[in-house]
Amino acid sequence: MSETTHDATVAVSAPAAPDEGLTAGELAAKHGLTVSGARPSLIEYVRQLWDRRHFILAFSRAKLTAQYSQAKLGQLWQVATPLLNAAVYFFIFGLLLEADRGMSREVYIPFLVTGVFVFTFTQSSVMAGVRAISGNLGLVRALHFPRASLPISFALQQLQQLLFSMIVLFAVTVGFGHYPDLSWVLIVPVLVLQFCFNTGLALIMARAGAKTPDLAQLMPFVMRTWMYASGVMFSIPIFLADKPGWIANVLQWNPAAIYMDLMRFALIDDYSSKFLPDHVWAAAGGWAVLFAVGGFVYFWKAEERYGRG
Repeated sequence: MSETTHDATVAVSAPAAPDEGLTAGELAAKHGLTVSGARPSLIEYVRQLWDRRHFILAFSRAKLTAQYSQAKLGQLWQVATPLLNAAVYFFIFGLLLEADRGMSREVYIPFLVTGVFVFTFTQSSVMAGVRAISGNLGLVRALHFPRASLPISFALQQLQQLLFSMIVLFAVTVGFGHYPDLSWVLIVPVLVLQFCFNTGLALIMARAGAKTPDLAQLMPFVMRTWMYASGVMFSIPIFLADKPGWIANVLQWNPAAIYMDLMRFALIDDYSSKFLPDHVWAAAGGWAVLFAVGGFVYFWKAEERYGRG
């Protein structure tokens, strides 16, 4: 474009820039630019996680190995810690408070040890999930990967730890006269369902802990309350037999109690279905699906915010 000036010369003005008037977003779209760390679609996110499955497994194994690397007894603490907890609870609740309420020692001790081991699986998954993002900010900020890899890996670590502990649990169960039979096959679906539930819960806590790191200081109190309300040390229907029925129903339907009772039902001969709530397998599956799917979607929605600020 040209125009005549006051001295009769012709001035040529610069042509308008092709990007003039475009917003930053329009410019990025025009030139194929994307936001760094932008959240992918849910399907793409699942695909990315599957591509990193080897990293998730290796990371969980490394964390498990390093957990007790400074202790002289090393990996023995994986089974010694819940076993010592069970011994303390037996002394307090079994001997002093008589929480067994008529159960024979042959039933109550495997009952208690099973409850401690199974609840510790959930408790450890939650506590690891709370710190999954806030405790690994260096890794989160340095590398690009789906952040759900971390809480899933920590939940997998706790599953591997429980599997080691199950050796001791089997020994205790057999030692008190409850020998393997077909009901022991139920251990596998119980662990699968509880792992799905724990993973979803770890994902939820990971997002909450990333935003509020102080949550890690509060959760031990929450978990302790949950433990006492889940019948780890006592049978809910027996212990609350003289209370309004709805109280026992509410406590029995909480997921921690359901997974513990199903494991006890599988392992202990005298722990029959009369101690289980109605439709217990449907409830176990429902809790697992609800938390696994809901927790995953809830975590994914904040994917692009982890490690920032």
